[in-house]
Amino acid sequence: MRINPATNNILPQSGQVRASTKAALERDPEGSRRVSLLELFFDLVYVVALALISRHLVQNLDWMGVAQSAVLLAGVWWVWAITAFLTDLYDPQQVSIQLLTVAVMLGSLLMAAAVPHAFGSGGLVFACAYVGIHLGRGLFLVPNLRGQRAQGRAIRIFFWFAISAVPWIVGGLMSEEGVRTALWALAVLIDYFAFSLGYPTPGLGRLPETQYNVTAAHLAERYQQFFTIALGDAILITGFTYSEVRAGPAHSGAFLVAFLSTVLLWRIYTHRAGEVLPLAIESVLETRRFFLVAPYTHLMMVTGVVLKASSFELIIARPLDDPGWAMIALVLGGPALFLIGRSRFEYEVFGRVSPSRLVALGVLVAITPVMRLVPLVAMAASVMAVLAGMAAADTVRSWGRAPEQPNPPA
Repeated sequence: MRINPATNNILPQSGQVRASTKAALERDPEGSRRVSLLELFFDLVYVVALALISRHLVQNLDWMGVAQSAVLLAGVWWVWAITAFLTDLYDPQQVSIQLLTVAVMLGSLLMAAAVPHAFGSGGLVFACAYVGIHLGRGLFLVPNLRGQRAQGRAIRIFFWFAISAVPWIVGGLMSEEGVRTALWALAVLIDYFAFSLGYPTPGLGRLPETQYNVTAAHLAERYQQFFTIALGDAILITGFTYSEVRAGPAHSGAFLVAFLSTVLLWRIYTHRAGEVLPLAIESVLETRRFFLVAPYTHLMMVTGVVLKASSFELIIARPLDDPGWAMIALVLGGPALFLIGRSRFEYEVFGRVSPSRLVALGVLVAITPVMRLVPLVAMAASVMAVLAGMAAADTVRSWGRAPEQPNPPA
């Protein structure tokens, strides 16, 4: 104990000062959990990232291009998802956390800028930015959480990102596209499976349930915001592509179909399940189930929207072209993947899946062979009609009924 000679007040020991500073990194359990302006600012990077991934897919519309785009999207999404998790756990009003978030934002922008050349000259930039974000975050958090239970969580996460860093960096050094794609796919699988297993680490075990102390309202709002960013990518590509063509009736019709399809995706996402997402997370948070599933269901829905956005560029630019099978897979596969993710999302919230989801998926499969005989704009309009039918069925089913409460599966 030390005494201030000027005031005779007791001064805290230096260790107590350090402890209070470290404790301040974590959010006050009684404090506000509203999304901060910095988090919204951080999200702007992902508008660029998703748009560039959509463009990469359009320019590489084959099996290898699809695999590469999937790896890029999985990497970009995982940076965002882990950052959303950590900004929920730590106080965004702390200067150190704000600087950390800005550093992650810089790394995310580097990843986005490297997307067009990620499987060429920009591979090492993409990989180093991804690895630097996760390892740099860990190098900051682990020493600053010394003596607290949260340090174990930071160590576990850092340990697994250090393992996945090897295939990320080695892949970035490889010149062969196929080898790089395979190594990065392996790295993505390591990162995703480590999360789903609770980051089991030698000497520490898995992450205990008490370390999943996230806040429903904040985390739900973050997922909703990212899905809105994905829809923004679709709007951005629709507007840019239409501005670059000599707009005839077919181009204008394709433009309208693209816009209405985006509105329908928003409507289907938000209807009931999207509206009660905070309550759903609260109701199952103790079991960690929803927290562990939500990143994957939302990734599927976001991927579906990115595929749909990619198809808009081709549909608006060449509305009367006859589609090949790759284009058919893109136009129909995007909504199908979105519906699969949306169905699982609905199951996690309400413990059931609406029949309209299954019917819509069945219709998309049934019309696939016929789509080879119609122009691109007609195929896009057919998919829009399927989405419109499902949105109408949702509206009729809920008309005049009280809002459904979350009822997650046991």
